[in-house]
Amino acid sequence: MATATLTIDLDAIAANWRALDQMTASDCQTGAVVKADSYGLGAAKVAHALARAGARRFFVATCEEGADVRRALGSGPQICVFSGHMEGDTALIRDFDLTPMLNSIDQLTRHFEALGGQPFGLQLDSGMNRLGLEPGEWEAVAGFALEAGPELLMSHLACSDDPDHPMNTEQLGAFRAMTDGTGVPRSLSATGGILLGPAWHFELTRPGIGLYGGRPFEEARPVVRLSLPVIQVREVEIGEPVGYSNTWTAEHTSTIATVAAGYADGLPRTLSSRATLYAGRVPCPLVGRVSMDLITVDVSHLPEVPETLDILGPHQTPDDLADTAGTIGYEILTSLGRRYQRRYGALAA
Repeated sequence: MATATLTIDLDAIAANWRALDQMTASDCQTGAVVKADSYGLGAAKVAHALARAGARRFFVATCEEGADVRRALGSGPQICVFSGHMEGDTALIRDFDLTPMLNSIDQLTRHFEALGGQPFGLQLDSGMNRLGLEPGEWEAVAGFALEAGPELLMSHLACSDDPDHPMNTEQLGAFRAMTDGTGVPRSLSATGGILLGPAWHFELTRPGIGLYGGRPFEEARPVVRLSLPVIQVREVEIGEPVGYSNTWTAEHTSTIATVAAGYADGLPRTLSSRATLYAGRVPCPLVGRVSMDLITVDVSHLPEVPETLDILGPHQTPDDLADTAGTIGYEILTSLGRRYQRRYGALAA
């Protein structure tokens, strides 16, 4: 079979959620971010695993994602939508009992006019300049917005992956200035904010990347293994090139494995002649260009060529691969292609 296998450990995701939940006080709720199909790992199955672990509030990017999670979970858990109440969202919000996180005066007006009795939250801009009401706007509308009874006031940290960055303290101060005394539950922290400490936790945290084994939660259990099938093996003589544009040429007689995955499957071209795959614990260098469907790997040093080689697993995390590619682990995870056969279970050693 020429289809790669992506193994996803739901127990590890649940364990990571419990570990992050234990870092906060008992009166602080821990939500879970399952946007972008749970960072590419399957929102329906991941949300079920997190609900079994104890999560009761989920966050998605769009109402369409929220509807998918509601279909998976059924009634009960709260599903919050970061993009708020966009034009055309009214029916989805109503029919799937979603909680939009309103982020502008236009959205407040739209929501109150269309769904006055539907729960909502509010996003406030504490300095990231991305989503949310700015301090001046908030001051102008806070009275009637708070009177309407928001479920949550939230903001988002820009630099929480760098605990010493002064922006973390600046945003904390700005958020407190806008929300102290409101009596409404507040949320400022995703994974990085949880790790900053209790001052950033408020009444709700909403971990994302840490659930899926990513930085900055260094103690996270690994969640994914990506095993790529070897579809052909050949001997390449000294001076013979491999792959597009002849970017790699054999300096000695080499055994080259052609492996079924490429940039159409979320492996960026920047991995060309830089990445490492693994045969068990043994590293094997990727040689030549990453093409659409194929990569080539030097397996000359192996006693025998295995049926598959791992590009993600115990010896190389998404963050490790991202470092090689010049990107971040989020991008590696969310780019994993639809051609992979997804299997849910424990990661093999």
